[in-house]
Amino acid sequence: MSKKSAVLTAWHSFKRLPFGNWLFTKVVCFKAPYFGSMKPTVLDLRDGHCSAMVKNRRSVHNHIGTIHAIAQCNLAELCAGVMVDATVPYKTHRWIPKGMTVQYLAKVDTDVTAVAEIAMPRQWLDKEDLVVPVKLYNTRSELVFTADITMYVTKKK
Repeated sequence: MSKKSAVLTAWHSFKRLPFGNWLFTKVVCFKAPYFGSMKPTVLDLRDGHCSAMVKNRRSVHNHIGTIHAIAQCNLAELCAGVMVDATVPYKTHRWIPKGMTVQYLAKVDTDVTAVAEIAMPRQWLDKEDLVVPVKLYNTRSELVFTADITMYVTKKK
């Protein structure tokens, strides 16, 4: 039996296929349909790390033609959630988002890439508030948004 989560196993299967990142992201968005509205693409996934991007298109714009603040939050939550789901030991623990603190550092006028990363390896506790930092960058590699997303991690009963 593999120790990898179903999410990580699926990632490794899909990434070998043509358009594998796109297909994997479609599966993620089928499981959590709300994220599909921004048409994200997961770029990389491994223990403690996930990156994903959203293209700068009208459907994610605000009234001034830049990527909407909530679209940035959604991308950060997607990235953090996929990473945590792939990283938390699925046989013994579960998780749920508990809170999010964000900072909007600049207008987002290009495609945007999110990176969620936690230090690995780590000890998994019961009733733990795991703070996942997420950073969003524009195509000029400028930091435009940060989020600290608190995931409540508990042991399965």
